[in-house]
Amino acid sequence: MHKIEIPQEIRDRSRALRGDRDVLFDRIDPSRTAHVVVDLQNGFMREGAPVEVPVAREIVDNVNRISAALREAGGRVVYLRFTYDANEPLGWPAWYEDTLSGEHSGVLKEAFTPGSHDHDLWPGLDVLDGDLVVDKTRFSGFVHGTCPLHDILQEAGIDTLIITGTLTNCCCESTARDANQLNYKVIFVTDGNATHTDWEHNATLSNMAAIFSDLQSTDRVWETIERSTAQLIAAE
Repeated sequence: MHKIEIPQEIRDRSRALRGDRDVLFDRIDPSRTAHVVVDLQNGFMREGAPVEVPVAREIVDNVNRISAALREAGGRVVYLRFTYDANEPLGWPAWYEDTLSGEHSGVLKEAFTPGSHDHDLWPGLDVLDGDLVVDKTRFSGFVHGTCPLHDILQEAGIDTLIITGTLTNCCCESTARDANQLNYKVIFVTDGNATHTDWEHNATLSNMAAIFSDLQSTDRVWETIERSTAQLIAAE
């Protein structure tokens, strides 16, 4: 698991901007909340995978725990899959041609084409009937024309997202940033996201804390769901 270290300067600045609050979303409506699990696929998880992130295997229990708690409270679980689609109308040459080497581009295209083993979700995830699996062809799940995530969430009345997955500083951060700007309340799970190094993980947590989301640990998310559910029941 990543060792979490957010500079005190950033914590202080964030607290000041947020009205002296450590936690923004300590009460949520679970029925309007989705747990968005980003790219926990074989191509990122298995040993020797094209984009292996070893720490991602260590967060699976936390991810499953959050999913179970939110389902029980009436929320939704959505699994995003990073996908290469050779026939998509809106191609991505800036990534596959201009950024990546030809060799690496070919490896990623093959790995994340639907039907490949690496495109599949990691078998350790507790994916249940009623959960959603949504493919995306960009880092973020909210790039118009490349993923139906926003439309799906809006149709379901979702206004709050709990984000876990990999890579912390790529697809998870990109999805969280865009979600914030689309008016979702975003909880970014400190020990439910993973990347290559502690440094990269903490850099994203610093960005999230300073601007884009509420940071909560898995334990705190579980408490938030339980407390919110109890308060809603008491108010009935």
